[in-house]
Amino acid sequence: MNFYTHKRVWKLFLLIAAVTIGLFTLIYTDNLTSELKEKERKSVEIWMQAIKQITQSGAGEDELALTLEIISQNTTIPIIIIDADSTINSHRNLQLPEGNEKAAIEKELKRLMARMEPLVIDLGPNERQYLYFDDSILIKKLGWFPIIQLAIVGLFITIAYIAFNGARKAEQDQVWVGMSKETAHQLGTPTSSLLGWVDLLKLKEENSELALELEKDVRRLQVITDRFSKIGAKPELSEQPLILAIDEIIDYLRRRTASNVNITIDTGREPYLMVNINKVLFQWVIENLCKNAVDAIKGKGSIHIAIQQTNGHVLVDISDTGKGLPRNQFKTIFRPGYTTKPRGWGLGLSLARRIIEGYHGGKLFVKESIPGKGTTFRLSLPKA
Repeated sequence: MNFYTHKRVWKLFLLIAAVTIGLFTLIYTDNLTSELKEKERKSVEIWMQAIKQITQSGAGEDELALTLEIISQNTTIPIIIIDADSTINSHRNLQLPEGNEKAAIEKELKRLMARMEPLVIDLGPNERQYLYFDDSILIKKLGWFPIIQLAIVGLFITIAYIAFNGARKAEQDQVWVGMSKETAHQLGTPTSSLLGWVDLLKLKEENSELALELEKDVRRLQVITDRFSKIGAKPELSEQPLILAIDEIIDYLRRRTASNVNITIDTGREPYLMVNINKVLFQWVIENLCKNAVDAIKGKGSIHIAIQQTNGHVLVDISDTGKGLPRNQFKTIFRPGYTTKPRGWGLGLSLARRIIEGYHGGKLFVKESIPGKGTTFRLSLPKA
């Protein structure tokens, strides 16, 4: 449990770090863009003064050469100059399409007029021109830079996360399969030996009742061995009445739980709904969920199983009157290794979900839970 708590803390820390880096990048780039915009504005004002200077008489050759040099240096800032009657006088550094330049210039002028007040070029008595300018291509690219940078970082993190999760899941699958196969192998030999001893006891009439009870437990060990042997291989599914599979495992559990635990089943209006299941694995899931419910009610309370169908699916709700779960554990409890029990391994619910979703094409999740009142697990299977 502490492992997943620390894991969530690290995820939160990394998220905060990513947001902080993103905000710093945006603020820094915005400040840099603002400084460059102010510098470009000053350059435009100098360029405007050069235009004014060149249109006035009396400038010497040196001053004229300097003015022309200032004008020629502007190769990046888009500029449009209009007369007092809004006639376009000149333009510079505009990216215009071929064939319809006039309409494109007028459209660009309307856009600039809507976003800014013009700079006034005072050419003398009753003679003025108005200068509109736009951000240079460099400024526009710089404005997109933090967004593109964040998108690339986000894409990289997403790909790395998916790759890491995929590798971790593949490793977990190998551990699951290896552990299951080894367990089945280890159980197989002593189980077969026990069956031989049971047969010997049956030959002695005074031990026949004892032999029958031992045989039940040995058969149970065989079922457990069969369950583990099926992990990692695609199990065979067959169409079966759902209630019969549930009744069989519930009958087994009733005989092995305290008398204060009341287990009831409600089949609804259609008691014999057919589903495609692997009976051995499906009963393992029901057993696991019911045993968790018994632990939750601490040996005294009720467990109710409700069966219904809706939209082509068969739903099995397993409810208990136990201690309940906080909402932040609805997904966490299905993770391998997560447990609230002092001696638990945290594998039961994870394996149950793997059986239902991986082998049966269904869903297993916490439908609802109220701390102090109980929990309902929902199991959804495609209807046969």
